[in-house]
Amino acid sequence: MRDAARAACISRAFKCSWRCHHNLVFSKKTMGLNKNVCGNDKPARDYTSIVDHILKNHSGTGVKKLKFWDAPDYNLKDYLNSWLQMAVKPGIEEFTFSIHSKSYYKYKFPCSLISDGKGELIRDLQLHFCVFCPTVGLGCFRSLTSLDMYEVSITGSDLEHILSSSFALERLLLRYCSGLLYVKMPCLLERLSYLKVLSCSKLRVIESRAPNLSSFVFHGSHRAQLSLGESSQVKYLNISFPGAVHYTHAELASSMPYLETVVIYSSREMVNTPIEASKFLHLKFLSINITGVKSSPSYDYFSLASFFDASPSLETLHLDVPQQHMEHATVFGDSSELRQLPKHNHDNLREVKILGFSPVKSLVELTCHILGSATSLRCLTLDTRKHGLPGFDRCTPMERDMILEYIKPKVPSTLKLQALGPCIQYHAIEVTHERMWAMLYGPNFMSMFGLSQE
Repeated sequence: MRDAARAACISRAFKCSWRCHHNLVFSKKTMGLNKNVCGNDKPARDYTSIVDHILKNHSGTGVKKLKFWDAPDYNLKDYLNSWLQMAVKPGIEEFTFSIHSKSYYKYKFPCSLISDGKGELIRDLQLHFCVFCPTVGLGCFRSLTSLDMYEVSITGSDLEHILSSSFALERLLLRYCSGLLYVKMPCLLERLSYLKVLSCSKLRVIESRAPNLSSFVFHGSHRAQLSLGESSQVKYLNISFPGAVHYTHAELASSMPYLETVVIYSSREMVNTPIEASKFLHLKFLSINITGVKSSPSYDYFSLASFFDASPSLETLHLDVPQQHMEHATVFGDSSELRQLPKHNHDNLREVKILGFSPVKSLVELTCHILGSATSLRCLTLDTRKHGLPGFDRCTPMERDMILEYIKPKVPSTLKLQALGPCIQYHAIEVTHERMWAMLYGPNFMSMFGLSQE
């Protein structure tokens, strides 16, 4: 940077090129500021001095990309208005405003800078840590393809006003916007294909009439009312909220008939019985991560079998469950027979992975149901690692005779078994998956599945 400055002093052409530079990115990295000293006044003063000098000497025209990103934690409120006035001009295409500090979290972004046609060429707009209240003359964002708001104070009506004139919008990201009560997207957003809504604490309703929305991500502390149109084209779904597994199975098969990939993170999942619901006819990849059920020993993993059976095209199944303490109902202390459901042949399922596998009875029942139904299964991975639970940090063989008594299905010769357990983590030894099963569960467990004990 110093060499460039010296060169600019002796070269008029070079100096002119700097004054007309198209891309201006102001961040700790581009300004050469050490993160460890950003709390000091001097680096912050250096940042403001350099940015202020660059913008005052810039011609003010030709800027295509402007980014204020990750500035030092310093009171910049007095500078921001003048900086934006100097840099935000008609013709700008990418604009990022992301300056985080408690002192100006309530900084009100001057919407007049992009009103009256001044922002009609903006393609990528990122607004973080500010208040955004669009004015009547905000106008049309006819070129806007991506809108990203992070910790922005904005109302549902103001957002709706912006979206109503963003006909080219393809991606919409709303994260930690606590003032949003609802999000409504009009049918005019024909190009919108990706919607992500994360941790908007007061959000209650998400309504979309965008006809070509194909990817939807929603994470929150509670479930919002979802309405994505009668003929939803969503193929990718990623959701996280309490009870998400039950809700997805019971409600979304009919409203999102074209789902191909579903990723679910669910806490405090309710205890279920198998659900009779519409089928996910196109679902190929299903990942379920269940957390927060350690205090509910009666949680029934076997209820997930109905979700599995409702997905005849499924190719890959990943299940991540919390390791249960031994007071939960296990095959060791329950003499009743394993429950069974009528088998539904799954000709497409190739891979199953269960992270957190344990002898919890309902989980064993689910595993047996999958083995008995998946006629084309090629790889089964049961990961028994305990995720750091007290008392589970060493290799303790399970009671192989009890498992032998309850698990009946035979593993076909075409199936590849992968058993991951504490031995791999705590001892630097190389073992085959067959030997690992023997180490974890004993040689009789191997015989039960028809595998060699050698």
